[in-house]
Amino acid sequence: MPITTCIFDAYGTLFDVAAAARAVAAETGRETFARHWPAIAAKWRMKQLQYTWLRAVMGAHIGFWQVTQDGLDWALESEGLEGDTGLRERLLHLYRELAAFPEVPAMLAALRQAGKQTAILSNGAPDMLDDAVRSAGIGDLLDDVLSVESVGIYKPARVVYDLVGQRFGCAPEEVLFVSSNGWDACAAAGYGFQTVWVNRAGDPVDRLPATPDRQLPDLTAIPPLAGA
Repeated sequence: MPITTCIFDAYGTLFDVAAAARAVAAETGRETFARHWPAIAAKWRMKQLQYTWLRAVMGAHIGFWQVTQDGLDWALESEGLEGDTGLRERLLHLYRELAAFPEVPAMLAALRQAGKQTAILSNGAPDMLDDAVRSAGIGDLLDDVLSVESVGIYKPARVVYDLVGQRFGCAPEEVLFVSSNGWDACAAAGYGFQTVWVNRAGDPVDRLPATPDRQLPDLTAIPPLAGA
């Protein structure tokens, strides 16, 4: 069945989750942080994801902005930088303005020109996603931004993927779902979407019940895959 709808995860897929820490590390006076930033960026992302999964299993949902702050606090403490409140505030401020990966605007524009519906489906809170989309200047290239907050549980719960069909009236097999998170791409494949894992790091495939249909190193080839 032809693809009518292209759905993207946000953080790590369209938006570079390491951009905030990288930018702060380059600022004058941040020499100590510059020595720690790669580890902090990695740990921040790891804990952010772990807390979404754990909260989903525990039935203790809380918004993604709080999860993001909790993950950062853990990462800073693990590197001995928990006492720098100015650093924490700066990192969180920049996280609301994450840069999109360079290929994102042209990729979305090509999909739109071909008549494909485009949207984000994210764990992010609506206000976070609004800030990121606005900062990246891609709002006019998206038909919608869908957040798990409407169902109160994080991916990979199936009810989250249900949001796509509810919004666009499409069958799962009409959807090309794109994520940089291997577990997310696997879950979406099990749901019935056509899936692409944007495997920028060259990681192994997760050992889960389903696997992504394709892997790509970035988003450049998404339009031809979608028939654009």
